[in-house]
Amino acid sequence: MSKGPKAIMLIIRPPCLFAPSPLLRILLLLPLFLIISITVTTPVSANHGFFSLKYKFAGQKRSLAALKAHDNSRQLRILAGVDLPLGGTGRPEAVGLYYAKIGIGTPARDYYVQVDTGSDIMWVNCIQCNECPKKSSLGMELTLYDIKESLTGKLVSCDQDFCYAINGGPPSYCIANMSCSYTEIYADGSSSFGYFVRDIVQYDQVSGDLETTSANGSVIFGCSATQSGDLSSEEALDGILGFGKSNTSMISQLASSGKVRKMFAHCLDGLNGGGIFAIGHIVQPKVNTTPLVPNQTHYNVNMKAVEVGGYFLNLPTDVFDVGDKKGTIIDSGTTLAYLPEVVYDQLLSKIFSWQSDLKVHTIHDQFTCFQYSGSLDDGFPAVTFHFENSLYLKVHPHEYLFSYDGLWCIGWQNSGMQSRDRRNITLLGDLALSNKLVLYDLENQVIGWTEYNCSSSIKVVDEQSGTVHLVGSHYISSACSLSTRSAIIMLLLTTMLYTLVY
Repeated sequence: MSKGPKAIMLIIRPPCLFAPSPLLRILLLLPLFLIISITVTTPVSANHGFFSLKYKFAGQKRSLAALKAHDNSRQLRILAGVDLPLGGTGRPEAVGLYYAKIGIGTPARDYYVQVDTGSDIMWVNCIQCNECPKKSSLGMELTLYDIKESLTGKLVSCDQDFCYAINGGPPSYCIANMSCSYTEIYADGSSSFGYFVRDIVQYDQVSGDLETTSANGSVIFGCSATQSGDLSSEEALDGILGFGKSNTSMISQLASSGKVRKMFAHCLDGLNGGGIFAIGHIVQPKVNTTPLVPNQTHYNVNMKAVEVGGYFLNLPTDVFDVGDKKGTIIDSGTTLAYLPEVVYDQLLSKIFSWQSDLKVHTIHDQFTCFQYSGSLDDGFPAVTFHFENSLYLKVHPHEYLFSYDGLWCIGWQNSGMQSRDRRNITLLGDLALSNKLVLYDLENQVIGWTEYNCSSSIKVVDEQSGTVHLVGSHYISSACSLSTRSAIIMLLLTTMLYTLVY
């Protein structure tokens, strides 16, 4: 069996809308089981894999207040060094988060976790947690992890290397046989406290073109025993799946065990809400890259210039550096884009110079909106950000303008008006990143992107065998989203197939 690097893909799905009754499930599965039980299976060379990813708030219209609250929460967590979850559809009027469905333990149980490129650990709610949510308005059943119910679950003691890495050395509290604890305190007041465990995490490997097989890896993650703030809201999930840069993150653990390459990519469909999240060596499409800024907690890059409709803004050379936070933050967990005041003022001035007779309205003291009935892409300029190594990011008018109550609103935001910790930062969120394949290459410390149809497919390669596989975009219903009528039709078709086989 090949032990070379694999690739993992997170497939984006809409929330579960319907759950068949227990009797219907039995009727659906019984004939199918009888058919499958006589099928002869052959070994498959698994080369890549995927998680099932779902969209939070899919199809729901969000208020501008909720939109701003979402971004405020995300940015506060960014500056606290945690919680940079992957974004939603990229449309400000449909703000939300993406979350993955993964299996944990033996036997495996399903957990729904935010996919977070800023967090350096994975954690799920624990059976001991009294404050952890047990219900969610997102349409799924939440699960509390119980190490006693898993045959492969083990506590991580405070004298193990992982605990040293988390604490920067031996924890001061450590005594013999004591578990390794963690505390995540976010700047917005949210917090998670618990202890680390090691268990099996299950995902699906890509074994061929648009084909997958089951795979798993041993991962250390947190078991949250105490929780507060937004993490316990009615829209809560089971936890967070960390894909940060640290050696303790989910991708680093999988890479160190030889399961995957230490590189991943996401492609968020700004129109349909679907997309691809793949771990591994992406060979198609080709992506130009720019160096990551060293010694930064998150994915920061050096921005060199801003171009509006062919005109370069006259900006100070150090405008994109704020204190010890150098460069521009690439964050698919934030919906809008935040620019320093000097950039924001020039940018809007240049945009509105294309339509000087517009009557501009300010909504909620922050959103610049107006009425317009023409073609957005014909009537307004594209905005292009230029980075080191000649990499650029082009944002079209239909991407940075969004509709709200009969008006068009500007998605660019003035970070000079934010709170002290976030003042004048440069942050590009879904508004700029949607409809682009974004590649994170931690092995070579670069990041890059290219405009792409995120509802199509990409190609990943197994480095050891050289085999290239096709990974497609998904926006499909889960098994529990069948309507009653379609479930009955499936039952009839399955029964007919069963009859033909026997």
